[in-house]
Amino acid sequence: MTAPLSHYFIYTGHNSYLTGNQLSSDCSDVPIIKALKRGVRVVELDLWPNSTKDDVDVLHGRSGINFLPLDLRGKMPTFLALVSRTLTAPVELIKCLKSIKEHAFSASEYPVVITLEDHLTPKLQAKVAQMVTQTFGKMLFRPESECLKEFPAPEDLKYKILISTKPPKEYLEAQTNKDKEKEKDSDDDVWGKEPTELTAEQEDEKTDSDASDNNQDDEDSDAFEPEVDSSRAPGYKSLIAIPGGKITGRLKEALKVEPDKVRRLSLSEQALEKATVSYGTDLVRFTQKNFLRIYPKGTRFNSSNYKPQIGWMHGAQMIAFNMQGYGRSLWLMQGMFRANGGCGYVKKPDFLMNVDANSERAKLPVKKRLRVKVYMGDGWHLDFKHTHFDTYSPPDFYTKVGIAGVPDDEIMKKTKIKEDNWTPVWDEEFTFPLTVPELALLRVEVHEYDMSEKDDFAGQTCLPVSELKQGIRAVPLFDRKGEKLNSTRLLMRFDFV
Repeated sequence: MTAPLSHYFIYTGHNSYLTGNQLSSDCSDVPIIKALKRGVRVVELDLWPNSTKDDVDVLHGRSGINFLPLDLRGKMPTFLALVSRTLTAPVELIKCLKSIKEHAFSASEYPVVITLEDHLTPKLQAKVAQMVTQTFGKMLFRPESECLKEFPAPEDLKYKILISTKPPKEYLEAQTNKDKEKEKDSDDDVWGKEPTELTAEQEDEKTDSDASDNNQDDEDSDAFEPEVDSSRAPGYKSLIAIPGGKITGRLKEALKVEPDKVRRLSLSEQALEKATVSYGTDLVRFTQKNFLRIYPKGTRFNSSNYKPQIGWMHGAQMIAFNMQGYGRSLWLMQGMFRANGGCGYVKKPDFLMNVDANSERAKLPVKKRLRVKVYMGDGWHLDFKHTHFDTYSPPDFYTKVGIAGVPDDEIMKKTKIKEDNWTPVWDEEFTFPLTVPELALLRVEVHEYDMSEKDDFAGQTCLPVSELKQGIRAVPLFDRKGEKLNSTRLLMRFDFV
């Protein structure tokens, strides 16, 4: 843990204060506390003036148009356009800050980064600076100079809080540029087709500036008093340990590495997919020294997530996830950060730190092979009611085993179905060739076969291949939300051949 902070993947949350969906769920400090207790190290707060404009609330709401899904069934889903803000109820900033202070290091001693999405006047920025300083005191990391040449190591930042946001001057300049380009900055990239569905002609019509954050997580949303002088909030600027920035021109220019300055850029999941096609090598080189944060696209109303491997393959340290959701993507994220003792920091593979790193797609040789044997499973009868899977008979379990990682390594296989047995014995073996074992995750899911309906979920886990210990292991399973089941286990064997 002695390399610079930018050399690590960091467990990162998105809209950390939301209790549920992105449109109408309440804002609270409770999901922040839960995330910190799970080892999340980056917490995001959206700052807005309160109703009387004299204090600061944490709230998910941006000016503009939001689309409320009314009916998502069928080929033509129905949406209601809402002008102004989302319907989320706010929570006071000071409450969130106090909860972060209390729980920041309950799961890990390594630094917590608070990313601020700032929609405030300089007067309120100054108030935020005062709140942050008074709340965290000596826990707060203040950079010695305005521009760091290199980020400190996690080891040197134990029990420290770092603030990351756009400096006030850059924020106001970005707002001015946004006003000038308002007609050009449409939401086509958010509400239209995915990048993989665009034709070549459509790609050419889009400029590189479309890689900027033009959706729900926009760091440049309308300020309330953009004309005021940013020098009125000098204390606020001095708190920023990791400066954020806007992509104001071509993406290739924004990804240039500056010798005397380190910073953070943010891209949507869609913008990242598009960027990897033309600028894969630039992304890798940028992230060797600077931070790249990826966040979910704006249409994920239900707080779902996306595939994290694309960002990890290109060195992005902060893959921001909706921790209040659940699903396979979140299982992968939880699996990745079981590594390194669950401290929330995982060292990037050496090949991503090579100065000459080239992320262009090429056929890679197999480095090693992982052999996995699934012997048996037990414990479902203790964790589930006897009628949970089948009303009149014991369950029919099968196990799916596979790899999540670079495209050449990804595969899923499954055992045979063992009928009418609470303690199934499969005794089946699978071999997985790995070209990039450093980024490979072993996926394990157990399902109960249902002839007439969808198969029932019976547990899952995701494990970093790099930390698998050879030999026979009892592997605990987790529920859909990532909570460990009390008794359910698989007996498995791992070997590298």
